[in-house]
Amino acid sequence: MSLDPFRTPVDMSDAGQHASLLDALPGDAGRLAEIIQGMLLHQHVAPAYGVTLTATQKLEPHIRGVEPMLERIATRDARPLTTARPAAERLVGNCRHFSLLHVAMLRRHGTPARARCGFAAYFEKGRFVDHWVTELWNEAERRWQLFDAQLDARQRALFHIAFDPHDTPRDQFLVAGEAWQLCRTGKADPHAFGILDMHGLWFIAGNVIRDLAALNKREMLPWDVWGAMRQSDAELDRDFIDRMAALSRQPDRDPAALQRACRDSRIAVPDTVFNAVLGRPEPIH
Repeated sequence: MSLDPFRTPVDMSDAGQHASLLDALPGDAGRLAEIIQGMLLHQHVAPAYGVTLTATQKLEPHIRGVEPMLERIATRDARPLTTARPAAERLVGNCRHFSLLHVAMLRRHGTPARARCGFAAYFEKGRFVDHWVTELWNEAERRWQLFDAQLDARQRALFHIAFDPHDTPRDQFLVAGEAWQLCRTGKADPHAFGILDMHGLWFIAGNVIRDLAALNKREMLPWDVWGAMRQSDAELDRDFIDRMAALSRQPDRDPAALQRACRDSRIAVPDTVFNAVLGRPEPIH
């Protein structure tokens, strides 16, 4: 297994003209998460910080790349990124933005890291909620380690988190392929997987595709739709998603197969995707 592809920021994780801002940061994953928590505010958790989002802030979660994220942050507040911003002045995003920025920082310091799309068991009792985390390489233990960069002290208290978010247990966060496999074998209820009023196999399948794209360093928005994604269970090519889920579950077993899958038009990210929240096609750059 080669770790090199995950050491270099590229595409969405490339800070571009703002790369020097990341060079000034420490390389420790925990400290980087703290810095991110002082820069970003999750759109759905804003009330816990006493913040009512403005119309402008409600559009910020649609920012895709790290470079425009940092542009917005630096323009709003020119102080070093290590200085925590007041909650109401932070860039608004979601779990994917926390994970992507964490991945970008880690890669900038040469630490292999990748964003993972799946489902968390720790936000709603009895449900697996649509979520993204970081997966970073633990060299000392020779393993990939899940890290939830979103969970600051306030959220750990709010959601009664009893584990270390820096080493999130894999039964607490399921990568999308694992969730699909559990539901396909009858070990879990697909209607327990999703977010808000969206749930079911079709939703899990969409996250399988998003997870594979992220493994190919194309970390898309949670509501970007393309390729083999569908809006109902009946429309799914289940055999195809079965094969893709196997790659999502064990992406390092056969890197060549993963790369072939990511070139498949049903998985490969096109130049234009459909933003399902805004209800319109959008170019990704």
